[in-house]
Amino acid sequence: MKILVAADSFKDSLDSLRVCEAICRGLKQANANFEISIFPLADGGEGTSDILAYHLGGKKAKLKVCDPLFRTIEADYLISGDNKTAFIEMAKASGLQLLSTSERNPLLTSTFGVGQMIQDAIEKGVEKITLAIGGSATNEGGIGMATALGIELYDGHNTKLRGTGEDLGHLAKISFNENTRKKLSKISFSVICDVTNQLSGSTGASFIYGAQKGADDNMIKILDTGLIKLAKLTKADDLANLPGAGAAGGLGFGAMTFLGAKLFRGIDMIMQMTDFEKHIQGVDVIITGEGRIDDQTSEGKLIHGVASMGLKYHIPVIALCGSLGLNSKIIKDLGLTAAFSITPHPVDLDIALRDTEINLETTSYNVGKLLNLLHN
Repeated sequence: MKILVAADSFKDSLDSLRVCEAICRGLKQANANFEISIFPLADGGEGTSDILAYHLGGKKAKLKVCDPLFRTIEADYLISGDNKTAFIEMAKASGLQLLSTSERNPLLTSTFGVGQMIQDAIEKGVEKITLAIGGSATNEGGIGMATALGIELYDGHNTKLRGTGEDLGHLAKISFNENTRKKLSKISFSVICDVTNQLSGSTGASFIYGAQKGADDNMIKILDTGLIKLAKLTKADDLANLPGAGAAGGLGFGAMTFLGAKLFRGIDMIMQMTDFEKHIQGVDVIITGEGRIDDQTSEGKLIHGVASMGLKYHIPVIALCGSLGLNSKIIKDLGLTAAFSITPHPVDLDIALRDTEINLETTSYNVGKLLNLLHN
């Protein structure tokens, strides 16, 4: 039996490659004769640049940037082998994982570091830049990124703003000088993301994702009002309503507005770039996984993309996850053959994260034993 293991990371626990390796070990314990190929994946969130480096090669560029709270850290991004394309993962500079729980406050955070990474790539002479924008700590519509690239923001008193979530409410003028406009116009920008939310409103960036970034109810209202103001000030209401505009706290919108970027569903673009479709030819079963399978999974998440590809080629797809929040009908509608939570009994989150690797192995072993019965 030929099995392709194509999983995402389990957030705060294991990266994609280690997830795939753990699944592989469990399957091999069930049947040493399984022909298993590992194909780690991502959908635009944390770890995307590492996945692209794994499949495509290239070289890492390292630099000092500002983290979400303007503290200096070291980040890296990927440059293609021909030096023409940069793959930048925004979470490396502005990711939620860079902040402790007590530090999370989207009124204070910024994508300024992402702009620094983009500027560095431009100075290195790339022609194309692909931004992966999952996992952000920010909710400022990309204005921090804009300031790092030379776009100036001012309040009503003509005082220059840094580009934080709080600054959205004070924003009165955006100065886009000709040199900056010319510099950015020479680059072809693409954005990959794993959500389809519009910029503002009840299903926009602030109301859906603000809380997990540290916002209380009052902050969420302030941030949403600020994003609405940004769309009006930039005269880009049409872009604000596009799917993905609300990704990464509105960085999807900012990338379209300030960079002229085009947005793509993350898993679709990653599968295309890595020739995933080619690698599933002749496979009997695909095993995929990510930390949680829930209502958002069908909105463009990795498992939905893998399941769709399985349906196209009539290949069964089995999903493993830490938390399974869907009923059997929705699992079927997603195109999955089956889905299993790897958590054997109720435990605290820190214990579940600690035991992810062994639980993946154990569940994969059990799945492998079932595959033995079906194959025989």
